[in-house]
Amino acid sequence: MRFATRTIIGLLTLAFGGSSARAADAALIAAAKKEGEVVWYTTLLINQLGGPLADAFEKKYGIKVSATRNDPGETALRLLNENRANNMLADVYDGSFAPSVLERENVLAKWQPDVAREFPAELVDPQGYWIAHRLTIITPGYNTTLVPPGTEPKTWDDLLKPEWKNRMAWGVNPGTTGATGFIGLVLASLGEERGMEYLRKLVGQNITGLKISTRAVLDQVIAGEFPLALGILNDNAVFSRNAGAPVAWIPMNPAMANLSLISVTAKARHPNAGRLLADFVVSEEGQTIARDRDYIPVNPKVAPRDPDVRPDGVKFRAVTLTPEQVDAATPGWVKVFNDLFR
Repeated sequence: MRFATRTIIGLLTLAFGGSSARAADAALIAAAKKEGEVVWYTTLLINQLGGPLADAFEKKYGIKVSATRNDPGETALRLLNENRANNMLADVYDGSFAPSVLERENVLAKWQPDVAREFPAELVDPQGYWIAHRLTIITPGYNTTLVPPGTEPKTWDDLLKPEWKNRMAWGVNPGTTGATGFIGLVLASLGEERGMEYLRKLVGQNITGLKISTRAVLDQVIAGEFPLALGILNDNAVFSRNAGAPVAWIPMNPAMANLSLISVTAKARHPNAGRLLADFVVSEEGQTIARDRDYIPVNPKVAPRDPDVRPDGVKFRAVTLTPEQVDAATPGWVKVFNDLFR
């Protein structure tokens, strides 16, 4: 598997002349209002971003949003099961897991909002099934009470030092975060031979595997259960830190960057409302809501509130994976995890 190793730098710093992207098409708005509601399967935390986006959408369009939150894998499985039963409840979904499977099983509609024309090509599915709505940067995070700033590990070799044995945790669900994502990042960066050599050394550190969400892993670090975790989202650490939690993230090079996408389902019961919600989430207005809650926006017109969270390609670098690459590579990452770390 060959990975895209281009850094994120420059993707979202485009400058556009003229006026802002136009609002959603009037005919789409009218059709969506007639449907009156939209069902959203989301991987966003409701109290941090999913709820604020839904509330703003309801206020703007008068369309009720029913949002259900699950982890990416659970969301994808639910979509597949509903589609196979010919009982699709979701109109729109977001996540970073299994787009290839969903496309093959005709779960997703081929549709993108008009603003997709203004996005960098890397953020838009060339087949037309999805558009990125969030950029996630995966790094280590640590408890600043248990690990005073300045003493945290700064490189992969630092993670092998004796003082970190039995003191680290990671999530063990498939995907780009936690154990499997870290394994994928190491192999992509060092190559098979050197990467496996490093991972065999890492086995001796006795990292605790947690079968919980990435966010829950970070919460365990904040609670002091573990001093440090591999494979958390750096923006999650930022908004927890801003809320007063004793947590920080580490710009360890390279990090992994991946895309969270948003799509409309092919058998949506409220297809126009689903399209309108997807349009809103990636619009300048929706991305500003995300930015103001310390998420990393993807709309080129909206800069992150904390510029440090987005790799600059120099001091802080990232390996970038598309959702399709993640789908294809995950079984191999899982095999390495099972062979070495189980």
